[in-house]
Amino acid sequence: MTDFSRRHFFKTATLPLGAVSAVGGLAPVPATAASTAGTAPSAPADADPQALRWLDGAAPALMLGATLGLPWPRGAHRKGQDFHALDGQGQPLPLQSWPLAWWPDGSLKWTAHALPAGVETGAAPSIRAGKAPKPTVGARVSVKEGPTAVEVDTGILRCHLPRQGTQLIRSIERNGREILRGCTLVAQVDDKPDAEQGPVTQTALDSRIRQVTVEQSGPVRAVVKVDGQHRSAAGREWLPFSVRFYFYAGAESVRIMHTFVFDGDDQKDFLRGIGLRFDVPMRDALHDRHIRFAGEAGGLWAEGVRNLTGLRRDPGAAVREAQLAGRATPPLEQWGPQVRKLHHRIPAWGDYTLSQLSADGFQIKKRTQAGHGWIPAAFGRRAPGSGYVGGISGGVAFGLRDFWQRHPTQLDVRHAVGDAAQVTLWMHSPEAPAMDLRFYHDGLGMETHEQELEGLEITYEDYEKGFGTPVGIARSSEITLWGLAATPSRERLVQMAAAVQTPPQLAAQPVRYLQAGVFGKLWSLPDRSTPARRKIEDKLDFLFDFYAKEVEQRHWYGFWDYGDIRHTYDADRHEWRYDVGGFAWDNSELSPDLWLWYSYLRTGRADVFRFAEAMVRHTSEVDIYHLGRFQGLGTRHNVQHWGCSAKQARISTAAYRRFYYYLTADERVGDVMREVLSADSKMDEVDPVRKIAGRVDKGPWPARIGFGTDWGSVVANVLTEWERTGDVRWRNKLLRGMKGIAAMPRGFFTGSGGYEPTGPNEGAFHNVSGDKISASHLSAVFGAVEMMAELVDLIDEPAFKAAWLQYCELYNAPREQQVKALGAPHGGSPVLSVGHSRLTAYAARQKGDAALGQRAWREFWADDPRGLKTLKTTRVAGPLVLNPVEEAPWISTNDTAQWGLAAIQNLALVGDQLVD
Repeated sequence: MTDFSRRHFFKTATLPLGAVSAVGGLAPVPATAASTAGTAPSAPADADPQALRWLDGAAPALMLGATLGLPWPRGAHRKGQDFHALDGQGQPLPLQSWPLAWWPDGSLKWTAHALPAGVETGAAPSIRAGKAPKPTVGARVSVKEGPTAVEVDTGILRCHLPRQGTQLIRSIERNGREILRGCTLVAQVDDKPDAEQGPVTQTALDSRIRQVTVEQSGPVRAVVKVDGQHRSAAGREWLPFSVRFYFYAGAESVRIMHTFVFDGDDQKDFLRGIGLRFDVPMRDALHDRHIRFAGEAGGLWAEGVRNLTGLRRDPGAAVREAQLAGRATPPLEQWGPQVRKLHHRIPAWGDYTLSQLSADGFQIKKRTQAGHGWIPAAFGRRAPGSGYVGGISGGVAFGLRDFWQRHPTQLDVRHAVGDAAQVTLWMHSPEAPAMDLRFYHDGLGMETHEQELEGLEITYEDYEKGFGTPVGIARSSEITLWGLAATPSRERLVQMAAAVQTPPQLAAQPVRYLQAGVFGKLWSLPDRSTPARRKIEDKLDFLFDFYAKEVEQRHWYGFWDYGDIRHTYDADRHEWRYDVGGFAWDNSELSPDLWLWYSYLRTGRADVFRFAEAMVRHTSEVDIYHLGRFQGLGTRHNVQHWGCSAKQARISTAAYRRFYYYLTADERVGDVMREVLSADSKMDEVDPVRKIAGRVDKGPWPARIGFGTDWGSVVANVLTEWERTGDVRWRNKLLRGMKGIAAMPRGFFTGSGGYEPTGPNEGAFHNVSGDKISASHLSAVFGAVEMMAELVDLIDEPAFKAAWLQYCELYNAPREQQVKALGAPHGGSPVLSVGHSRLTAYAARQKGDAALGQRAWREFWADDPRGLKTLKTTRVAGPLVLNPVEEAPWISTNDTAQWGLAAIQNLALVGDQLVD
């Protein structure tokens, strides 16, 4: 397949704005859990498969531009296919399209589509194949690349992005007037976590640009990526960052995705604050300058820099009403005479701070200027993280997503009385304690693998000295900036705050994803037509709703934590085991990510999507190493997200990210999936079973790799890269592995093999186990089931398919059947037999074996033969707990994820064998 870069295509595209860019022949450019509780309605099962919908049910109040991914059945559209968009009335809309993934035959599998800002959104638009007439909307985004800067024009805003220096944005102009200037990144780092160990020295950092890349240049959507590092005045460069700017045609806003990676010394570098800072020119009289902060439940804190209300003398109702509304006040001569004469004696307030230091409390304070005391102004519970500074002649609205969920956060406005106000959006508040990323215990005397295994035996923590390092973890944050011609109305600013916290997202109907045949054909639409089906669907809903409520009830919030869930419950303490080794944070253990995404695909529920989105943002950043010794690997569950010594591909696997990438075309997640392509090259250096005595040696080969948790994860990484690029190299790597497994004496029951991660024979397996039979209960529960289903469907290799079907049929099979087929029992633990029932179901479906399908359901129902797992919670209050809680002690995340996946997949595969 011919490889053109996306950048080249859009630079040379001359199609009218309404016609879609031809997506054929393009290889995608190399790139990049919510607290809502309660059951949300599913998408209609009888909806038009081609109809799009707004994820959250209603058209957004503000259309800032939208991007979504759409699937296509194999062979439906070849390269060169055009697409067009129509609004709810059938009128053409501007559209920009590009490919995300390809089927093996070269046809389009996933495409991405962008719609401009400002279009009517009374009904969700539709996107169809074929050319469209030129739309009536004429706005377009344009990009000019120069030797020193990149200039982007949305038709409303003109943004100048320097290629070098400290400023990410030199200026944003509207109607020829500068609205924003001097945008940089700032950070503060302490040399000690607190003053208990002596005086703390604080160092300030700013941004230094290394590279600016135009990834898209219109006509509807432009994307510019800025890479660099933070630098101190002494010249130390560290904390690498990547910032993407998103521009839509007709937009008065800019979306920003900011990512930084921690690469300091966790014993010496205690990051206190990290933020985005810019200046806003202030041209209006002090009484016509306005400060706004959004509050909870649609509330707004709104004041003038020099307030004209509450004075001893009245300036007049028209003056007061205009200032409160953010409009120009009447001329001075129309004011009350005493206020007109003495208004210069009214204090002007230049500095403001909104700080959210916990999930349940924020404070607004203000002062006249530096050197004078702060005055408490207002308090609240949960701020949405948006505000405005400016005046009647223009200003900037700004917002930071997940503001209270990722506390501590902060919004600062300084010098509002001067010629330019300074705004800082702190992604981590400098008023909070510095980040202390050091490992949480001293090793407890564990120096050898034998001693470390003792620790695993008692606290389930896989400790190893030096492995619990944060070096290489990352965090991404979303920011939106508006360049406005005047102070927005109170109602409009509240709408902006809502758009920041819950960005409008277009989506397809669940039936469309199903009919396209993507993600392994392992799911079906909800069906409550029989008592047994209803029982399963009710439990699926109960389990998701339970976890959604637990996020709020247990306060699973915070800068590094938000998006993850806990692993195991402690019924004695009525608390999740947050402080017990490997029972604390889940870190994708046993694939809750997959459970959530398959749940979303089949239901279309917005709350499931938002929960899974928050999880992706967490697990793809915090739980994965993006540089350093463990780059490309993830960390097993632990008290700290990076604490466990098991650094494994089973956590970093693209299997958990690709759903979000294809549904939204998110470049940052695309970056991460490309980063983990190198994970298999770490298999020898960080062998997951290095502590186990008697493990199979790698032989003369570069590495030893297991067929399940290791290779299944690698398959997800490589398959995703193959379908994103169409590069036959990645198909060949998969095929070598498939052939190698099929050639093993016991197929998947060989357990592991010698492996070549790179080189001319990359991906090849070699037998180092002889005729040994081995199986692990973990091999299939980290995405292997789902990825093997896709692999078998995409690459026709009969011997491999036979080996996989043998594994699926025999894992849960009676002992005598294992002995008959293998010569001996495979030795795998039955502890996850319910989760493995979906393997039985897969074999039954592939073989057309009704008896095997019935066996799958018997295995599935064995989860709770006595009916003890009732779908209800119990309230615990009083001195037994700190706060009243609703608990279900029988729930664990391992069981929930695997039961949920088994329920979804068994219904799809052998639903016809389900009896009441």
